Amino acid sequence: MVVHAYYPHTETRVQRQAEALVAAGFHVDVLCLRGEGEASRETHRGVEIHRLPVRVDKRSLGWQFLSYARFLVRASFHLTRLQLRERFDAIQVHNLPDFLVFCAVVPKLQGVPVILDLHDLMPEFFSARFGRGPLRPLATLIRVQERLACRFADHVITVSEHWRRALIERGVPAERCSVVMNVADDRIFRPIERTSNGSRFELIYHGTLTDRYGLDLAIRALDLVRPEIPDVRLTIMGSGDARPALLALRDRLGLEDNVELTERHVAEIELPRVIARADLAVVPYRDDEFTDAIVPTKLMEYAAVGMPCVAARTSGIESYFRDAMVEFFEPGDVEDLARCILALWRDPGRREALARRSNRFTDRYNWGRLKTAYVDLVRTLSVADARRTR
Repeated sequence: MVVHAYYPHTETRVQRQAEALVAAGFHVDVLCLRGEGEASRETHRGVEIHRLPVRVDKRSLGWQFLSYARFLVRASFHLTRLQLRERFDAIQVHNLPDFLVFCAVVPKLQGVPVILDLHDLMPEFFSARFGRGPLRPLATLIRVQERLACRFADHVITVSEHWRRALIERGVPAERCSVVMNVADDRIFRPIERTSNGSRFELIYHGTLTDRYGLDLAIRALDLVRPEIPDVRLTIMGSGDARPALLALRDRLGLEDNVELTERHVAEIELPRVIARADLAVVPYRDDEFTDAIVPTKLMEYAAVGMPCVAARTSGIESYFRDAMVEFFEPGDVEDLARCILALWRDPGRREALARRSNRFTDRYNWGRLKTAYVDLVRTLSVADARRTR
C-alpha cells in the first residue's frame, strides 16, 4: 500500500484494510510519510511500515502539489526497490492525489495488478474548494489526471455508491469499480447506554473543522434555540482551518457558555463514551458538488453508538440513512436546523425512537461484512491467485 499520509495515525481506512489483509494471511508493506521523531521502518500490528522523508506542506496549493510530487518520486524508487526484492502480488495506492498511482509503473510492467483507492473524488473536491476562484482553469487538469489514473489502475475502489456511479459515468468500467465504505470500527464503536445530563441538553460534533461542514450553521442555530433551551450546549471536537472563524462567531453571539470548541485529543477507544454523553449529534454539512455525495464517517460512528442525529439532507446522507437514526434538515437553512433541534428537545421519545433505528444502518453496513468482501477482492486480483487459477 502507498499513501501520502502518516501511518497509522491519520488514515483509519488504510490501517483497517492493511490489518484485515494481515489477518487473512497477506504480508503487507505500507509506504507513507515520515513524521518528526518517527522511525523510518517499523512493524505495527503485523504491517511493515516504510516511512519516506517527505513533509506535508499546505501553505498553498502549489506547495501541496510539490509535496505530492516529492512523495511520488520517493515512493516510485522505494516501491521499485521493494518489488525487485519481494515481488508483490498486488499494489494498492490511496489518494489524494490520484496521480500517486503512477508510482507503481515498474511493478505494473512486471504484471502486478494495481488498485487505486479513491477516498475522495478530486474533481469534486477541487471544484468545491477552488471552483469559483482564479484556480478554476486547473479543474480540467484535475479531471484529466483522474481519468488517466483510473485507466492505469486494474481496479478502482471508492467509498460510496454515489461516487462509484460518478466514476462509471466518467468511463471506468463497472466491473472494475467497487465500493468499500468507511464504516465505523465495530471493535470500538458499539451501542452504549447514554448518560443523563440533568437539565442540560448536549449536542456534539467531532471531526474536521472546515467551512463546507457547516459548523457556523450549528452555532447560529444554537443562538436561535437558546431562548427556549437556556441550558443547551454544543461541543465541537476537532481542528481545521475554520476554527478561528467559529471562535469569533461564538464570541460575537455571546455563546461562550453554550459552545465549546476543543482540540483535546481523545483516543479512538474512548470516543464512543464521549459521544454517549450527548443527547444529540449534529452533522450540518453544506450541500456543494463535493459534500452532496459524502457519507460522513462520523455519522456511521454515531449510528454504531446508537446516537440520534440531526443531519443535512444531502444525496449521500439521505440515501444511506433515510430509515435510520437521522432527523433531516435542509442544507444551509439555519432556521430549519434550529427547528429540528427544538423538536427533538421537546420530544425525548422521538430521540429514543431514532436511536433504536440506528441498527437499520449498522446491520447492513459493518466492517465485519465489508472486510470479507474487500479481502476477497484483493485476493481475486492478486498475482498469486492468478497463478493458482492458471
